[in-house]
Amino acid sequence: MQTRDFLGLSPAGFHKVVYYERGPSTGRLTICVHGLTRNGRDFDKLATDLANNGRYVVCPDIVGRGLSSWLPMPELYGYPQYLADMNALLARLGDVEVDWVGTSMGGLIGMMLAAQPHTPIRKLVLNDVGPFIPSVALERLKTYVGQYPKFESMAEAEKYLRYIHAPFGISSDEDWQALTATSVRSLPDGGFGLSYDPAIGTAFSVPQMPDVNLWPLWELIRCPVMVLRGGRSDLLTAETAAEMTRRGPRAQLTEVPGVGHAPALMDHWQIGLIRDFLNA
Repeated sequence: MQTRDFLGLSPAGFHKVVYYERGPSTGRLTICVHGLTRNGRDFDKLATDLANNGRYVVCPDIVGRGLSSWLPMPELYGYPQYLADMNALLARLGDVEVDWVGTSMGGLIGMMLAAQPHTPIRKLVLNDVGPFIPSVALERLKTYVGQYPKFESMAEAEKYLRYIHAPFGISSDEDWQALTATSVRSLPDGGFGLSYDPAIGTAFSVPQMPDVNLWPLWELIRCPVMVLRGGRSDLLTAETAAEMTRRGPRAQLTEVPGVGHAPALMDHWQIGLIRDFLNA
């Protein structure tokens, strides 16, 4: 794995966007983008598998997360900035076609890019997200997004993350330890904090989160789409997932039993589903 970065531009100036790359640069470009409070290291297992199968895999830390810069103006955290940064990443990588794997927020970014005229996205994988998000799911996210707990030890951080991200369906202690190691940062005064800017929660600071309806965007997507849905997900309901197979690109749907929002993409079966879809 190589860690690289580039400069994104916002109304507040330039900022650093970090990304992790694996595999031969001549392989088919595959970009994996994480969820709201997560980072590009979430895809370590998936990216390694795809790279071992000849793909060039790039996993960015969206601005405000992981090793990327924090923006000085909280109101800039939003999809216009994320789309601009990902366009800059695409320009830097230079490929005319890209396969996109997106978890939650990363999937919405992929949908927005795939819906554009002359999009470079060849195939799209959406991990537990779709064109309709009910307000009840966003209200649940609001209970922890933007909070910034401090931990005295990695063990304490892991306990917190096991609770917050229990819906991911991670089953092994090894995977929880790996997720914890890439989810926290050392603090100057000792201890550990989460590896994201709490200001990313600014959009959630409203009395009541509304439903998100992106069906008109969905109808514009023409590339093949695969949807993974956590069987217990509150963010991608069974009804929305089923409708996604009938409208727009008529997605291929697979449900991951016993998992909520969102499948961690760490086990062999989930990884195999994505690999087979991208290689078909």
